[in-house]
Amino acid sequence: MISLAILTGSSRMVVIAATAVASFLITALLGFVLIPWLKKLKFGQTIRDIGPSWHKKKQGTPTMGGLLFIIGGTVTLIAVALACELIFDIPVIFGASGISPMAAGTIMALGCAAIGFADDYIKVAKKRNLGLTAPQKMFAQLLVALAYAVTMYSTGATMIEIPWIGTVDFGIWFIPFCIVVIAAVTNAVNFADGVDGLCGMVSFVVALFFLILAGVGGFFAEGLQSAVLAGGMAGFLVWNLHPARVFMGDTGSLFIGGMITAMAFGLRQPFLLLPAGIIYVVEMLSVIIQVLYFKATGGKRLFKMSPIHHHFEMSGWSEMKIVTIFTVTTVIGCTVAWLLTMV
Repeated sequence: MISLAILTGSSRMVVIAATAVASFLITALLGFVLIPWLKKLKFGQTIRDIGPSWHKKKQGTPTMGGLLFIIGGTVTLIAVALACELIFDIPVIFGASGISPMAAGTIMALGCAAIGFADDYIKVAKKRNLGLTAPQKMFAQLLVALAYAVTMYSTGATMIEIPWIGTVDFGIWFIPFCIVVIAAVTNAVNFADGVDGLCGMVSFVVALFFLILAGVGGFFAEGLQSAVLAGGMAGFLVWNLHPARVFMGDTGSLFIGGMITAMAFGLRQPFLLLPAGIIYVVEMLSVIIQVLYFKATGGKRLFKMSPIHHHFEMSGWSEMKIVTIFTVTTVIGCTVAWLLTMV
């Protein structure tokens, strides 16, 4: 077995960079195969009547495109992780306490993707616009979150950094806290998917932020995890930027939510999801506020449409303008999150 010393410092940075590039290339190239396959299977998006009328022209665009970066990222991560374990003797899959947070988090994200896949399949194959019912989807998400939370707790990975306070061991309270965060983030990311390139661009920036955070903190496994997501997002955007030739579907958005949450917990920084994922937060809050306002006023709407990106669409913003402004906002949010790591 090759000595651990061979893969230290700058060499590890090279491995992480190569991992991101590999994830990008595999994801982008898979588009040439998977997109025609999805078209052949007639797995096209059905545009709901309550959405913006101009979205009707997107009817039939292949969905479930999240398979591109799920396959590209997962294949890359498995290959690199096995190389680290078997060739360089670097424990990235298993640690002294059992399965690593990176491995457990990736499995959790794949579980989220499976829920999204079932939802998408029902929409496109069974011709039901709403897919899984809200209770069905939430129950499945809670089960996946519970399995991950219990796994992390069993390995003793319950330490969390809180800005201005420091490191806190949540102990048994880690389990409910973790479940709530996973459920919130996965659904919030799902709400952010609705405009060409929006969820992909925002998630690319967030993944890049966690990649930098992992590098500075010396979290090699989490660096690999962030690299495959960042690379996968970049590869997917080749096909998803306006005009989109494929949509990620719930398959992709729930996977992203799972991976981002896993990276945050792996780095012990889930509270940084609030500023770094500010767009996810705003998108989810816009839906909650709209529903509450609608019920409180007997049918009036605060926004022209929610999630909030549709409000801006219906106010005359182009899809590219929305993506640009929301991406810049995410960069600002990630900068704030970075500053919070220094307090």
